[in-house]
Amino acid sequence: MIFISAVNPLKSSVSLPKFSLAEILPWAIFIGLLLMLGIYFVGVEQGATAIFKGAYVHEFVHDSRHMLGFPCH
Repeated sequence: MIFISAVNPLKSSVSLPKFSLAEILPWAIFIGLLLMLGIYFVGVEQGATAIFKGAYVHEFVHDSRHMLGFPCH
């Protein structure tokens, strides 16, 4: 005996929201800038490219620098 289901498993009643590029672009730029700023402080902030005087930023992000594979000493 063959049973036929009334529910089609291939059709879903859940629809995904649609976003336009104008809605996503400001957030993408903001997140990109945050990532670039974070990479700068973890990977580059020391020596000739330092914005802040002293080694305070370097010491603050020292362990994360090693964890992410950036050499520092």
